[in-house]
Amino acid sequence: MADMTYREAVAEGIAREMRLDPTVVCLGEDIGAAEGVFKTTVGLFKEFGPTRVWDTPISEQAIVGAAMGAAMTGLRPVAEIMFSDFLACCWDYLANEIPKVRYMTGGQVTVPLVVRTANGGGLGFGAQHSQAVENWAFTVPGLKIAAPSTPADVIGLLAAAIRSDDPVVVFEHKGLFASRGPAPPAGHVVPLGQASIARQGRDVTLVALASTVPIALQAAETLAADGIEAEVIDLRCLVPLDMRTVLESLARTSRLVVVEENPYQGGWGATVVSIVADEGFELLDAPIRRVAGECVPLPFADSLEAQVIPTAARVIDVVGQLAAY
Repeated sequence: MADMTYREAVAEGIAREMRLDPTVVCLGEDIGAAEGVFKTTVGLFKEFGPTRVWDTPISEQAIVGAAMGAAMTGLRPVAEIMFSDFLACCWDYLANEIPKVRYMTGGQVTVPLVVRTANGGGLGFGAQHSQAVENWAFTVPGLKIAAPSTPADVIGLLAAAIRSDDPVVVFEHKGLFASRGPAPPAGHVVPLGQASIARQGRDVTLVALASTVPIALQAAETLAADGIEAEVIDLRCLVPLDMRTVLESLARTSRLVVVEENPYQGGWGATVVSIVADEGFELLDAPIRRVAGECVPLPFADSLEAQVIPTAARVIDVVGQLAAY
């Protein structure tokens, strides 16, 4: 099967759902004729036209507010917030309105919308355009959260997200847009909340998400040369969170390292670790470790940014310590 890039998979995943369901619409800044600042909406305006692909003003509140209203009145909007950092600009809608409608109406009104956003660092975009902010949404009950690491998962998770009757935030990592992988077949859907085993191993479990999946896989390849076989779990979603797969892996390996780009302080990895402590403590033969982003604003300079976000070298160092424990 032919390969495709991660950014091509975004446009393809949306197009597949728009072809299947006429209630699916897209809205965001420059997503129409300009085809997106990251070229993740290429071909959509040409195929579906201005009645289903809406260019909006530069207003995150307008984008998400309009998406909320459209979702409450029969459409399935896919709203793009260009940089995830600017979810802060529409945070009242995303945290205080959208996830509560279904609950507060006793299920009479649903908000089946998707908010897509470019997330994460590694490209030298500076402190206001490089943050990994999955942990922001992770604190909000009522939101589902997906963060794909491969083109196939982009398409599969977008399908599940767009079809969901609950609001879903899809974090597309900027550092992965140029990466390539096999194109999935027609009808490909990845259920929300189903992690995958990206690499099998027996000595340590590496739990990763989005951009940290290739980092964990790179570290695992290096560790294998030293006789340490790491199992890599790609969570794919934070809500629902597939801890069953993590615990089953830990039962085989007895050692756990969580690799996340979120800052260590308040990162999603802390929740994973706390669940393991509650439900899988007796599976452990060594302390749990987290390799996470530093609690500082993201530097602009490449050499400094590399000191802040997780790297394969850091993962290898931590795993070496656990192997010797």
